[in-house]
Formats: sequence, structure tokens, C-alpha cells
Amino acid sequence: MVIPAPGLIKLTAAESRTLMDKCRPSRKQHDWSSRRPYPLVLLLITWMIPLWPQISCGITLSHSDVQRIGKKIWQNECNGTISGLTSWNQGEDFASLGIGHFIWYPKGRRGPFEESFPKVVSFISKRGAKLPTLLLRGGEQPCPWNSRAEFLRAQHTIEMNQLRQFLVDTIALQAEFLIGRLESALPKMLDEAAPGDRANVQQQFDRLARTAQGCYAIVDYVNFKGEGVLHTERYQGQGWGLLQVLESMHGTGDADAVDEFARAARATLTRRVHNAPVGRHESRWLTGWIRRVNSYNGG
Repeated sequence: MVIPAPGLIKLTAAESRTLMDKCRPSRKQHDWSSRRPYPLVLLLITWMIPLWPQISCGITLSHSDVQRIGKKIWQNECNGTISGLTSWNQGEDFASLGIGHFIWYPKGRRGPFEESFPKVVSFISKRGAKLPTLLLRGGEQPCPWNSRAEFLRAQHTIEMNQLRQFLVDTIALQAEFLIGRLESALPKMLDEAAPGDRANVQQQFDRLARTAQGCYAIVDYVNFKGEGVLHTERYQGQGWGLLQVLESMHGTGDADAVDEFARAARATLTRRVHNAPVGRHESRWLTGWIRRVNSYNGG
């Protein structure tokens, strides 16, 4: 098992720029090297800089905090079991692997969900961890099992046992990947938020990201319910992702940030259930969702 040295770990989107979006993607690029800005333009830029949101792009945590976050997400997604690290849910066309149930499609198969497991493997490999034989071919190789039936028949094979051991040994690195993914989500959420709400969204994100417990809450929630930036993820025009939870928070202190986030998340998920089409019967899931959110503040 290869893990970072003890001490502080500073996780930034830049560390994994091949996997994550940059902090503020440029929609248009221009070559200004041969142009001289007009004085009025310089004056306007100087005047407007204080009005632009300052985007946080770094979260600093100790290795033990990262490990704890990884184990909590493992508990939430897999009930903390080793077998739960290698799943293929009934009715799905992909395997769900690791603490975040990262998606891995078989060859020639794609769906509406982003494939993330090959990116996790690449991230872990670049950190120096030893890969099992199954993953040594490199590149974004497809899942070797072509169906859920094949996957289930392989449960006790050497390849599956090696894959599970690899996933157990890299809990902290998987957590680092999730934290990096969270950081890359912030600029997207600020872009999606109304201009008047962006400063508050940034402030609420920062309140939570400054503590290990707050960081766990937002890392888990965005893995659990998404960023909240897709208009396809709305019922009656209202979303339920991390952005919507942050928008409903208005506190200022760090001490009560996690408690406020848990309350806001419970209200957001309850609203989702009330807004959902009747035929989806989403109320059956609400108790489990609330139980997960209660873990954010020890409730």
C-alpha cells in the first residue's frame, strides 16, 4: 500500500489537471501580447476586480483526516464491507467500484452517467500505488466483465480478490480523488448560480471546506447527489444538488456550518421527494437519505 507521508496534504485541482476542470475555464482565448490596453479599460478592470468572486481552489487536510473521510464514504456507499467495493447493481449496465462506487463500463457500452473508475485508477497510479494485474494494461481500458451475470460469476476469482485488495489499500487515495473532484465542481456551481448568489455560495463552501467534518459533508453530498448544475436534474424547476443546499444557507461562522448544512440538506432532499413525479415513489428512499445526511453532524 502506498500512501502520502503523514502531515498536511494540500489537494488542488492543479494536481490532477488531466482529470479535473481548471478553476475557471476560459470560454474564449485571445492573444493580447501584441495589443496595448486602453487606459479606460485598465481603469474599468481595476474598479471591477473587488466585485469578482474569489474562487477557493485548495483544501488542506491531514492524512488522517483524508483517511477518515474515505472510511466514512466507504461506510455510506458500501456499508463498510470489502465485498461492497466491487458491485454491479441489478438493472444497470456497469460495475460500481471503490468507496465512491465509481462507474466502469464494459467495452462498447455507454450510458447517461460519467465513467469515473478509469480516471480514479489513473490518479492512483500517478501517486505511485501498485496496480493489480487486471489494471496494468494502462489507458482507459473497459471493464473486463461484459454483464452483471459475468461479474457475479467472477466474485471469487483471483482477479476480483486482487481488485478488492487494491481498493481496500487505496482508501485514502480514492478520498483524495473525490476531494479533487469537489474542488473542480466549485467553479461550475458559481457559473450556474445567479450573479447575486455567487458570493454567498462561495462563502458557504469555504465555511465547510475549512474543517475536516465540513469537508466530509460536502465531498459525500456531491458524490451522493451531484453538483446541482444540470438542468436535467430538476423537479418542478428545483434541484437537489450541492449548489441548491449551499444557496439555502446564510450563516457566517465556521462553528455551526456543518449543522446548518445538514439541516439544509435534509430540507432539500425532502423538497425533492415532494416535487418528484408520483410514479417514482421517491418517499421510499427518504429515510435512508436522511440517515446519511445525519452523519454529517453526528446526528
